Amino acid sequence: MSLPTGNWLGTGEALALLVVLGLTTLGTLSLFAIAIAAARRRRSRPYVLLTVAIGLLVARSIVGIGTVLGRVPMVVHHLIEHTTDFAIAVLILSAAYLVTGRATTTR
Repeated sequence: MSLPTGNWLGTGEALALLVVLGLTTLGTLSLFAIAIAAARRRRSRPYVLLTVAIGLLVARSIVGIGTVLGRVPMVVHHLIEHTTDFAIAVLILSAAYLVTGRATTTR
């Protein structure tokens, strides 16, 4: 079996990486669906921000699959991956900032 992979890995490595990325994508898509349901139910900005962050994780997985298949050049892969890493961190920190002070403390 021959996979149309980028020139940076062999066919066996590409197959293993595709299996891992496929499972990761399915898991992240499941989390994304749950996050969408939670954001719709709660209708709050922190939930929306976390949902967008999880959506970016799905996008990262898709870019990874495209890179393994040789459709996304490695330079573009790194640019997208590191940009989404930064965006995810900002979204999570923003969601945490928005809920700070809203939580009730019990004594």
